[in-house]
Amino acid sequence: MFACMARVALGISYDGRPWQGWQKQPHRQTVQDTLEQALASFAATTVETTCAGRTDTGVHALGQVVHFDCDSVRTEESWVRGVNAHLPDTISVQWAQYVKDDFHARFSAAARAYTYVLLNSRVRQPLWAGRAGWVFQPLDVQAIKQAAQCLLGEHDFSSFRSSQCQAKSPVRTITELSVLQKDHLIFVSLHGNAFLHHMVRNIVGALVQIGQGRQAPEFMAELLALKDRTKGSPTFAPDGLYLTDVSYPNFTLPQRRRVGLGLFELGLE
Repeated sequence: MFACMARVALGISYDGRPWQGWQKQPHRQTVQDTLEQALASFAATTVETTCAGRTDTGVHALGQVVHFDCDSVRTEESWVRGVNAHLPDTISVQWAQYVKDDFHARFSAAARAYTYVLLNSRVRQPLWAGRAGWVFQPLDVQAIKQAAQCLLGEHDFSSFRSSQCQAKSPVRTITELSVLQKDHLIFVSLHGNAFLHHMVRNIVGALVQIGQGRQAPEFMAELLALKDRTKGSPTFAPDGLYLTDVSYPNFTLPQRRRVGLGLFELGLE
């Protein structure tokens, strides 16, 4: 319990379909707007949050992390139950923990993980609408796996960077990358120190073209070497993108459970 201004970290999950992304907007139809309204209602004071990674319209999160400073006295469990009572079904606090003042949800993060879920089915599946990117043409998963391997390590990812990206450098490091198929679902999972705006969706766009046979697996390495977004594939839909985890090696946070959707959960294990 704290009687003065204290810093609280929260683990957040959300379904991105109803929301216009994470970041606050004048129309207030964002995850951050809604979360801060719930926090203010429960804490009886204005609360401003900082997140580990801003997500775009329609993008989901299983492991978003935020922090805020507040002088309201609550137990950690009360932060979870109390805030959730003021949130819609599409947003949920998974855990809460008081942290040291030097913890920062964004700048203390050493790595982030994303998974893109592709539904590769001849016809669309209503239960996956807005939860997976849909490709009706058969995909060559082996070609996708072969193409993806060149992305491992430190690279200039300019060919996969949005024109609106505000990052100072296009250099990023991908430490883990996997492509897993389960029935009609394909999971492309990436773990790295940080990601550029639209980077994962642009990577998936290129992988889909390769899987369709429209490009050879070598196209990915060629595109990476070009460092030119205009030569890249179209940005793929936000529907299947999930922020799954954020790593803080210098801070002990609650063990993060992977709570997914059926086969999605199996695909992440």
